[in-house]
Amino acid sequence: MRGFLGEKINQGGTADIHAWAPGQVVKLFKEGFPPRLGQQEARMTRAVFAAGAPAPEVFGEVTLDGRFGIVLGRLDGPTLLELTRSGAVTFAQAGAIIASLGLSVHRLSPPPETFHLRGWMDTTFRRSGDIVPKHIASGILALIDRLQQPDDGLCHGDIHPNNVIMTTDGPRLIDWTFSIRAPAALDHGFTHISLTEFALDVTDNPQRPLAINAAAQSEYARLSGTPIAALTQAMEAWLPIAIVRYFLIMGGPTSERWQRMMQRAEAALRPQD
Repeated sequence: MRGFLGEKINQGGTADIHAWAPGQVVKLFKEGFPPRLGQQEARMTRAVFAAGAPAPEVFGEVTLDGRFGIVLGRLDGPTLLELTRSGAVTFAQAGAIIASLGLSVHRLSPPPETFHLRGWMDTTFRRSGDIVPKHIASGILALIDRLQQPDDGLCHGDIHPNNVIMTTDGPRLIDWTFSIRAPAALDHGFTHISLTEFALDVTDNPQRPLAINAAAQSEYARLSGTPIAALTQAMEAWLPIAIVRYFLIMGGPTSERWQRMMQRAEAALRPQD
């Protein structure tokens, strides 16, 4: 793969983005990040781009000083989060963009490379030891068995404003590492958690993520022709699964917020009188 490691353009929790070749960047995962996850992201990004998803193009894979990297088409433009912070995009507009991107993903047939939610959760529970108590793990698997349908579609798994690049060709979704075969309600759960829980720990304006989340739900309901009450009910049914999956991905965080979220998930799994 021709190119060379250029200036650092951006960085995140798991990877650094560097210039590579003209029109390309390399997403270079940090030391300790499991290469299998990076390879899965490469497979999924390549597959969803070919299927017409608003994803970056994949040009290849590299290993530099022991770090796995994905060579991607360069997406020039600010993130949706940056535009909402500056006021260039209103909260309602940001929610509409999130909804439109989500619907475009959910209308795609999952590529063969897509992991099935049930299998992913079962395998990850077994690999993670005692991060999730066994009674919660078994309850989550039982809930998936009860809710999941054979025609489940594609979920991105992490739709939020910082994963949206606003290019001159329109918004593009990045970070397909944790895309999964599951119903759209699970993706709504992921977005809900991102904007009503995680974002509150880092935002300069707590009203911003809450307003964007509300606008995204409202606009998705309008675009899909689904009553907002039905959309919310479906999302809430899948919310315990979304919480526990995020918990597994993040390696079992121990903050008070996470403890409260896991308690919510555990309570939702209890039989109702």
